[in-house]
Amino acid sequence: MKSEDIKQSLKLYIVLSRAHKAINEVTHQFFQNNGLNPTEFAVLELLYHKGRQPLQQIGNKILLASGSITYVIDKLEKRGYLSRVSCPSDRRVTYAEITEAGSTFMDELFPKHEQHLHELMSALTSEEKDEAIALLKKLGLSIKDLSY
Repeated sequence: MKSEDIKQSLKLYIVLSRAHKAINEVTHQFFQNNGLNPTEFAVLELLYHKGRQPLQQIGNKILLASGSITYVIDKLEKRGYLSRVSCPSDRRVTYAEITEAGSTFMDELFPKHEQHLHELMSALTSEEKDEAIALLKKLGLSIKDLSY
């Protein structure tokens, strides 16, 4: 019985990995077709929905190494989608802020992204999506409690 449990866990891992890979490949192509890479989209999406953010905190919020953030911010700034804004009360802090051009771009792109994700998830019913969300959340939270 224990051997079957182990095989089942391995199979779950493989199925999750393949599903994640398939979704990522299609969404990355969507971003590329719209002139962005996934990291650029993540930065724009953060600023679009959450507003001005300190550069030092963007990496943690989108799960990216801080060294890469400067490069991404530079690229988006050159395209006119965001600007750097100095903090008036602390010269050590610089914010990234989405520009009007960036907001206009995201006003058009984000609904398409939402629809695209909806289509990707359409193999599941609404109830199955709720169940998958609950199960994956349970799995993710349980792993945080393990220490290796």
